[in-house]
Amino acid sequence: MKEYILQYKPFLLFLTKFFISYLVLAIVYHLYLNSFDVSKMEVDSATQLVANQSEKIISLFDENTYVKPNLTEPCVNLFYRNKWVARIIEGCNALSIIILFISFVIAFSGKIKSTIGFCIVGIAIIHFFNIMRIAFLSMIMYHFPQYQDFLHSVVFPLFIYGIVFILWIVWVNKYSFYAKK
Repeated sequence: MKEYILQYKPFLLFLTKFFISYLVLAIVYHLYLNSFDVSKMEVDSATQLVANQSEKIISLFDENTYVKPNLTEPCVNLFYRNKWVARIIEGCNALSIIILFISFVIAFSGKIKSTIGFCIVGIAIIHFFNIMRIAFLSMIMYHFPQYQDFLHSVVFPLFIYGIVFILWIVWVNKYSFYAKK
């Protein structure tokens, strides 16, 4: 048994660091979400920020774009050309994707300064592309509502997870301790 542990030590270390960091970040996120009263239709501030920033991006294309709180569920309604096109819920804020991203970076260790810096840059990149994703999805759904399910369920998740995957590849190959020097 000891020889297997020694043989698979890098893999076991990766799994341990990944699951511990993921668990800690997920608990912190859960506590954050619990600070908002869903029964009063309160939307967490990260989701509200994403909704507001998506509105600003779309407003570059059409001034009749705005967000309004949803009165029947905890989300934000997004209007494009004065037509309701999307509801932005907690899952749209990309924080769960960011938690996954950070956990992977921590699991594939690097120097502490590089790890923190890459996490900060990665969070900014994921946030930016998530806002762009929501903005473009909303505008496309206005023009092509018949493709809503395909775009929302397939194309745009592939887009955001593709960004995360590229960031992971860069991290492992350039900055982690596993990178070839």
